[in-house]
Amino acid sequence: MGDGEPYARGKAELTPPCGVRYLRSSRDGTYGLEATLTWEFTWEGAGNTGGDPPHGTFAATTEVLVQEIQSVNR
Repeated sequence: MGDGEPYARGKAELTPPCGVRYLRSSRDGTYGLEATLTWEFTWEGAGNTGGDPPHGTFAATTEVLVQEIQSVNR
């Protein structure tokens, strides 16, 4: 499953690769959401140049208000 992919039978229990499933509304509160991006890479250039740049991680948190959920009845 990916962003924007339509529902297909047999995928209902799969977790999206980049998504969140909320099974209940947050009512009068919110759900905490933390997202983290981590990168790691190396590079090679002409003349036997290259290197390992510093790896990194970026994270952010926010509160999410979930007012409504929808369900599929089978």
